[in-house]
Amino acid sequence: MNNLLQEVIDEVVKRVKQEAFIEVEASGRHIHLCKEHIDELFGQGHTLKRMKDLSQPGQYACEERVTVTGPKGALKNVVVLGPARKDTQLEVSLTDALVLGIKAPVKESGHIEDTPGITISTDRGSVTVDKGVIVAKRHIHITPEDAEKFGVEDKEIVMARVYGDRELIFDDVVMRVSPNFRTYMHIDYDEANACGFKKGTLCSIIKHKEL
Repeated sequence: MNNLLQEVIDEVVKRVKQEAFIEVEASGRHIHLCKEHIDELFGQGHTLKRMKDLSQPGQYACEERVTVTGPKGALKNVVVLGPARKDTQLEVSLTDALVLGIKAPVKESGHIEDTPGITISTDRGSVTVDKGVIVAKRHIHITPEDAEKFGVEDKEIVMARVYGDRELIFDDVVMRVSPNFRTYMHIDYDEANACGFKKGTLCSIIKHKEL
């Protein structure tokens, strides 16, 4: 097979995937910090150091790391995501929550009312928050154009068939539509292990009315 034919085949496969499937990403434990807590943990006036851009525009992993401590245990080397947010929020898996000894509820990012707190520390400082620990509800970030293509709306709850090594269907997946997003499904590491996730894993949307 010559190179030109292979390039054509690769492009056709790529376009078919883009039209029918959504790429899946697995998110490990991480923390979003407000400016006040950045100052307390890393020093007054500290600016987070961008290490790696993430798939969602404007979001990035930072060089900074923290330790989070709960009633039963601690998680070290937790990555900080930038930029600074209005409220500090720790996102963990259910397995992580067991290690910490915390009953973290499944919630959408930013919904931190009625959530447990945590102690956050570095070698320069420590802060205890009275809320902000969640298990992120599985979701699909999607552009308005892709939302129209897939026939979904913002906040709609769908199912997603994930084509990992252990193919399965996730229910209770929330659609999050915005022109500021790039289209990806996000799951945590517990969910990633359940479906045999690896880089490049794809999913398809199943609407409840289609069952």
